[in-house]
Amino acid sequence: MHLDHLSFAAGPAGLTATTDDLEKLLGAPFLDGGAHPRFGTRNMILPLQNRQYLEVVEVLDHPAADKAAFGQVVRQRSEAGGGWMAWCVSVEDMSEVEHRIGRHAVPGNRRRPDGFNLQWRQIGTSSMKVDPQLPYVTCWDIDAAEHPSQMAESDISLVALQMAGSPQRLSDWLGETAVDALEQITVEWVAPHAQPGVMAVTFRTPEGEITI
Repeated sequence: MHLDHLSFAAGPAGLTATTDDLEKLLGAPFLDGGAHPRFGTRNMILPLQNRQYLEVVEVLDHPAADKAAFGQVVRQRSEAGGGWMAWCVSVEDMSEVEHRIGRHAVPGNRRRPDGFNLQWRQIGTSSMKVDPQLPYVTCWDIDAAEHPSQMAESDISLVALQMAGSPQRLSDWLGETAVDALEQITVEWVAPHAQPGVMAVTFRTPEGEITI
C-alpha cells in the first residue's frame, strides 16, 4: 500500500475560490483534473513528490452525486464549510483488500481536459463516509506515467498528518499495511473519541513548511 492522495472539499465559495486560496498558501498552481461522471464530482489537482497528489473536489448538480457515497461525502463536507475530507491509499492488487473488507471494488473514471480517460477501481468510500479516519483504496488501471502526480513537476512534498482517531481502528479495518502505507510521513493521532478524520496536513515547500 502507498499513500496515493488527499482529498479536500471545496468550501461554500466553490472550487475555483477554494483552489485559489490553497495556491496562495502553497505557492503552486493546481491543474484542472476533470469530472468524475460516476460520482457527480469534479476536481483540481496539485501534483506532489513521491507519487502523491492533493485534490480539491466539488460536487456537481448531477444525479450521480446523490447515489454515490463519494459524491455524498463531498456534498456533506462542502455544506459544512469545506476542508479536509479523506485520504486514499493505492494498491497493485485489489483482491486482498476486497477479501478483507468483504465486498467488491467499483470502477471509477475521470476524463481529463486533454481527453485522456483515467480509470481505476476503488473500495471503502462507504466506510470512509461513516468513519472518516479510514482511507478508501484505489487500484489504478492506467500506465504509471498517467498518474495524477505526473501531471507536472513538483517541488512540494507531504510531510505530516494530524489525524483524529486511532491507528488501532485503522489496523483492525485494513491491517497493519494501511499504517505502513504512511511510510515516512509523520502522523499524530489525536482525540481518539472526537469526530475522526484528517485534521491538518503539513507540506514542505520551497518557502518552508506550511500547515493547512
